[in-house]
Amino acid sequence: MPYLCKMLENEFKIVAKTSFGLEDILIKELQQLGVHQAEKGIRLVSFTANKEMLYKANLWLRTANRLLVPFRQFHIKNTEDLYQKIKQIPWETIFDVDQTFAIDSTVTTTLFNHTKFPALKAKDAIADRFREKLDKRPNVDTESPNIRINLHIGFDNNCTVSLDSSGDPLFKRGYRDSRSTAPIKEDLAAGMILLSDWDKNSDFLDLFCGSGTILIEAAMIACNIPPNINRGEFGFFNWKNFDEALFDKVVEEALADEIDFKHKIIGVDIDGRVLGMSRANIKAAGLTNKIELHLKDFQDFIPPTEPGIIISNPPYGERIGENVDELYEKFGNNLKEKYANWNAWFISSNNEALKKVGLRPSQKIKLFNGSLECRFMKYEMYKGTKKIHKLQHD
Repeated sequence: MPYLCKMLENEFKIVAKTSFGLEDILIKELQQLGVHQAEKGIRLVSFTANKEMLYKANLWLRTANRLLVPFRQFHIKNTEDLYQKIKQIPWETIFDVDQTFAIDSTVTTTLFNHTKFPALKAKDAIADRFREKLDKRPNVDTESPNIRINLHIGFDNNCTVSLDSSGDPLFKRGYRDSRSTAPIKEDLAAGMILLSDWDKNSDFLDLFCGSGTILIEAAMIACNIPPNINRGEFGFFNWKNFDEALFDKVVEEALADEIDFKHKIIGVDIDGRVLGMSRANIKAAGLTNKIELHLKDFQDFIPPTEPGIIISNPPYGERIGENVDELYEKFGNNLKEKYANWNAWFISSNNEALKKVGLRPSQKIKLFNGSLECRFMKYEMYKGTKKIHKLQHD
């Protein structure tokens, strides 16, 4: 039996990579899928599962960005040791010589002067193994490889070799054809919605909707649609043990679980160009009849009469000449005037501008939007003062 097939016969370890601050949400997602034990790390969660769960997790997880399957661990002493131990792995039973491959590496050891060097050495070892066994070597494709291999070498010189079951990062859902100048990644948008504890029994509003990512993720959560249902390919499609019938079954079951959302998902933006991008992305996601868009300044939008939730990713003032202090102040005033009994969540990297909102947040969560350290702030809008609200509910 080929090496990979034997390894994936029963249960095996899977490492789900995620963004900082979303680890606990990812564990909840795994529990909802049926994973009973998961171990939290920094920007990752590890768990044990079978092949069917690997397929389900790639399809369903909203806050994971890669699912890695570690299959070989060893200690290395030097460059030659790494080369020999990588070369000993029976690669010809894992993928075909006609398939392309790429190696992603994370290296913190001091054994190498350059962090990219171990990946080059591993690439040579794999190519030489194929040449010795089959008199032919596979090609490397760094852009769109059939097989992605992950190499992790820690401070302790321990090396873990994994297969990337996802291929392209899972935040590439397959629906975003257009993007605004400051997009938020899909996994972070979904994570923010899940962190907000929105119960899906009220309207959802984004007052700075841009190219529509938060709206689309909210609609898929509300309707129980798998986030990666629109993807054309996963990494495991190219593995020798890919079970197409099993994957088709997982997809069929997922599609049968869609539910009808009874409330509204609304996007507001002042920029007609980015709203056009939003419309195109919503159409690509098959959600045109579930999301309504308004070309308006957020101050001119009249909210629904029933309270709901606002989740927005406004400008941070990162671009030259962009002053957001006044914008944040207007946002705070608008909440006070029009959104009694709503909950508003607002992410920004601009801590000084956030003070201009003029409201005391009831929650602050540290998240990263790309490389920018942000705060995800919750503002609970009460009728009257906070003191009166507390008295009424004591």
